[in-house]
Amino acid sequence: MKVLALNSSPRIQGQSKTLLMLEHLVKGMEKAGAEVELVHLRKKKIKNCIGCFTCWTKTPGTCIHKDDMTRELYPKFIGSDIVVMATPLYHFTMNAVMKTFIERTLPVIQPYLRSKDGVTYHPLRDRHPGVVILSVAGFPEMSVFDQLSNHLRFMYNVGLFAEIYRPAAETMTQPVFKEICDDILDAVSQAGIELVKTLKVTPETMERITQPICDSEVFGQMGNLFWDACISHGLTPEEAKAAGIIPRPTTIEEFLRLMQMAFNSRSAEKQDTSIQFVFSGCQEGVCHFLIRDGTIESALGETKKPDLVIDAPFDVWMDVVTGKADGAQLFHEGRYRAQGDMDLLTRMEAFFGSRKRENPR
Repeated sequence: MKVLALNSSPRIQGQSKTLLMLEHLVKGMEKAGAEVELVHLRKKKIKNCIGCFTCWTKTPGTCIHKDDMTRELYPKFIGSDIVVMATPLYHFTMNAVMKTFIERTLPVIQPYLRSKDGVTYHPLRDRHPGVVILSVAGFPEMSVFDQLSNHLRFMYNVGLFAEIYRPAAETMTQPVFKEICDDILDAVSQAGIELVKTLKVTPETMERITQPICDSEVFGQMGNLFWDACISHGLTPEEAKAAGIIPRPTTIEEFLRLMQMAFNSRSAEKQDTSIQFVFSGCQEGVCHFLIRDGTIESALGETKKPDLVIDAPFDVWMDVVTGKADGAQLFHEGRYRAQGDMDLLTRMEAFFGSRKRENPR
């Protein structure tokens, strides 16, 4: 089986969740014995269809444009058994690059009008490969893919072998969600195997692919904090990540969630400890973290016999969290107090600071 896998994301590897998903799908397809070619459309020159119908009349089956689509991609398209169209969701549908590619496949049909069951269509000139759509979105609801799905089902009908959609995709490289996301990506690889063997994806595999990653409310709150940080620093998301910009929590609940997402499990593999915070000032309250064997739990309120208690004005500690102030210096200045295992205080950056991913994607 020959598969043409098209990636229309403008992002590069390490940034693109579309490519992350596609690579795992391709991995499964190759494991099942398929011959797969992965093409990054951002690297190709594909002109817009100008509606001249030269491909229907003067040179039937051949486009007027002499570009990468005519010379390379279209022959590969009609020579494939399956084409995978991987696109990020832009304005609730495919992005412009993928749409341009699809419009340039017009030579695959003939100009004549046919009708079946009250529906008019053009007959095929060449064999049209089966279609698999793969798309990712930032929003957490599956319903954001409805318009894309309706469009593709209308256009390809029974030729649409599978639709693979992943909402809340920006969470897929967050270390705190690694276990869930690894299962999702494993399921995407399994989908690739199933497609090659049966031309469909089982409901069980699709359920794993679309499983929730985190609570939608938490997702929204953390997303808003991140965007606030980008705006306040005048940086794009990738620039903010590269600069190590940390969003500033405005409530104790946001602080707990941010710390959970920033937690470095590798630095706490053999730890069994508890850290409690007593906040005063603009946000008053108590919260704690329980760290055991590379895992973390957080909650409002006190914990029994904490190993370290940090008593600080909320704004002061948020300055430490975001790197605006030096924690050691503020401690020596008496801006906050700490009691208990002081070694834990010095290891806070290791537990929650910036670090490379354990398994970079």
